[in-house]
Amino acid sequence: MTNLKRAIWATTALVGGVLAATAASAQSTGSETFEEDTVAEVIVTGARGPANVDGLAVEETVTRARSTLTGEYLESQQPGQSVLASIAILPGVTFSNSDSYGASGGDITVRGFDSNRISLNLDGIQLNDTGNYAIYSNQQLDPELIERVGVNQGSTDVDSPTASATGGSINMVTRRPGPDMGFIVQPSVGSFDYRRIFLMGETGEIGPWGTRMWAAYSHTEYDHFAGVGGVQKDQYNARIWQPVGQNGDFMAVAFHYNENRNQFPQTRDSVDTFNLNGTFSATPNSTSCTLLAGVNGTRQDQASSSLNPGCSNYYMFSVNPSNTGSIRGQSRFTLSDSLTLTIDPTFQYVLANGGGITNVEETDQRLQGSTFDPLNRRQITYGVGGVAVFPAVFNGVDLNGDGDLRDRIKLYSPSNTNTRRYSVNASLIWDFNDDHRVRFAYTWDHGNHRQTSEFGYLDLSGNWDSWFGGKDGHGRQVLTLDGNVFQERNRQSIAILNQFAIEYNGRYLNDTVRVNLGLRAPYFSRELNNYCWQTDTFNAWCTEQRPVTPLVSASASTTAGAPVSFERDYDALLPNVGASWEFAPNHTTYISYSENLSAPRTDDLYDRVPANPDPERSRNYEIGYRFGNGDLIVSTSAYYSQFENFIVRGFEVLPDLSTIAYSINAGDIDRWGFDGSLGYQVTDSFSVFTSASWIQTELQNDIPNTSGGFYNTTGNELAEVPQFQWALRGEYSRGPITLGAQARYVGERWTNLVNDESTPSYTVVDLDGRVDLGFINERTYLQVNVQNLFNERYLGNISTAEAGNRTADRGAPRAISASLRIAF
Repeated sequence: MTNLKRAIWATTALVGGVLAATAASAQSTGSETFEEDTVAEVIVTGARGPANVDGLAVEETVTRARSTLTGEYLESQQPGQSVLASIAILPGVTFSNSDSYGASGGDITVRGFDSNRISLNLDGIQLNDTGNYAIYSNQQLDPELIERVGVNQGSTDVDSPTASATGGSINMVTRRPGPDMGFIVQPSVGSFDYRRIFLMGETGEIGPWGTRMWAAYSHTEYDHFAGVGGVQKDQYNARIWQPVGQNGDFMAVAFHYNENRNQFPQTRDSVDTFNLNGTFSATPNSTSCTLLAGVNGTRQDQASSSLNPGCSNYYMFSVNPSNTGSIRGQSRFTLSDSLTLTIDPTFQYVLANGGGITNVEETDQRLQGSTFDPLNRRQITYGVGGVAVFPAVFNGVDLNGDGDLRDRIKLYSPSNTNTRRYSVNASLIWDFNDDHRVRFAYTWDHGNHRQTSEFGYLDLSGNWDSWFGGKDGHGRQVLTLDGNVFQERNRQSIAILNQFAIEYNGRYLNDTVRVNLGLRAPYFSRELNNYCWQTDTFNAWCTEQRPVTPLVSASASTTAGAPVSFERDYDALLPNVGASWEFAPNHTTYISYSENLSAPRTDDLYDRVPANPDPERSRNYEIGYRFGNGDLIVSTSAYYSQFENFIVRGFEVLPDLSTIAYSINAGDIDRWGFDGSLGYQVTDSFSVFTSASWIQTELQNDIPNTSGGFYNTTGNELAEVPQFQWALRGEYSRGPITLGAQARYVGERWTNLVNDESTPSYTVVDLDGRVDLGFINERTYLQVNVQNLFNERYLGNISTAEAGNRTADRGAPRAISASLRIAF
């Protein structure tokens, strides 16, 4: 059987690799190979083919809901922008960006599932945090290096290396090295002193085996649009591609390193205030800090705002540094006419924190360590009016070097996360004839997730000597009286995933009926080690002695949980099945069913008494319709999702009759809705794309609170999920000029589960324009991007909770940038 498809191939250097219409957004080499059709002929063309319309409406053939965009569309967007901001044009996807250029972070949802419940993958490796499954949008691959991005709106691929994705997956694919030598220089400038340079060199085919390579570097910096501070970001990437034989086999390795240095933007505002008068009320951070210098024999209290001007909200206390890197291997080998083997090994590294400051007494019990005597508590006490009373004899550490132990000192206390993650994703694919294919997949993923909070010193201007505090190998460490590192968090989680999967793909009735049957069997374990006395989920005392009252921290108690090691195991059999029927030429309908699992996060498990909530589960049902004839591509789907074991903070009575507020299962959530997209090549010069989604969520239970009662949430909707949203883009090309305009509407969103506060709807309009400078060199152009053209005032990312008035980040204002791409 022969199935002819057309794809866009690069006709010049540095444009990118192949967009395979039938494997448009598979994440791993195994999934991409498994989804391939038998291709008898490829039509090489630089023109737009029936596979997509302007890189947005891509013709899909899988038996489930999936949307894909390609590098063609990403190239029209703001250079350096987070790719997650760009996919917000796809159906069911909502993204709230923290600034105009994407390097400060943001938040994404897909069909009402938050980022912790979505699997984010690059070339088949999962990028979610191994502990809390968070997605960090500002650490993603430069968009110029991405060939395509696919969104599975309700399910994962059967070999997805995830223990968290109850709400689908996002799959990014790195561009392949091209066949020709070339070089790109692309500087950009824009609003808020935006400056970026992107450099890329490509070797083309070299050596006796046709090896291809590219290497790229980018540097980005700009100021925040509100308050002081800004972003500096450097990213290094490279990829080597080695074809093997004549069957499409290859071996490849890619390198990535990203270094972010930024302060958090001061954009968090009261939702109530904004709803009342449409104004933003966030107080700007201070630009300077002057801390009290030490004087022997007298007390210096650096916690006092009046005595330490500017130090209560100094902008360098609120930082978000990160070092992230990966080495990604991919390979495909044809073992025989019917057997194909794929192996994708990877390594990832993460070091990051979110800043923080702690005021510490020089006689703090934690500083005394093993020298602390609970029977003779030689600590400072507080008398009438909070005046410090000093015992005649006491122990401690002279933090400011003034020769006494009378002071309260500000220390830099970032919560560092340091992860080393190894994984292998392998598939053995057996074609037992032209119409039937089966594969066996195995995934091993091992993450060493180290969470510490080593204190660091501040100088008298409030500045620390390392972004990572006293982390070993970085800044000067604060030591306790007995010589240990002073810190307020010290734990280690070893997350191990062993997953087996089997998948069958069959084609019937002259390829008009397709059946896909998959079964994923993940076995996920966490080896958890807490080396501190845990007072609750968020507070720990990393001391040689058990916390004893009275304490400086009111949250610590004599019932603190002792250091502990324990394990948690989770496993399931998760079907992923679907069928499609091409009932008329170009008209296809499909149905699918999938189950997914999300194991509890580390923060759901560490507590005064280790928690043990059941894993979250989801069941997703879909029915859809697709049409594609080259000029018009339509995709729609209706779905229903059942979500079980929603994990929240709740109140429980322990067997010893003491009480604790920690993570528990709080009930079920139903989701249902409709989403779809349409791409239409109206004329050779003009095209349109639109997407829309309607979603309804419903909580099935009252959510327990942390005081022993319940919030009235039965029948309510999830927070931060718009019931309705749409996007529209038009693109016009004539001669050397291309103009694009797009609008995105996001409806009202609740800020809490009680549903008594919401953010207003908003519409953001962006423009992009390009002038082809082919007279200089092919693929050279000048591009202008305008974001938020009408300067819409709106609220983006929400600090959601079960109840209460909330805050949200203000949306980025209008920003204009210009980029010149010079290709050699």
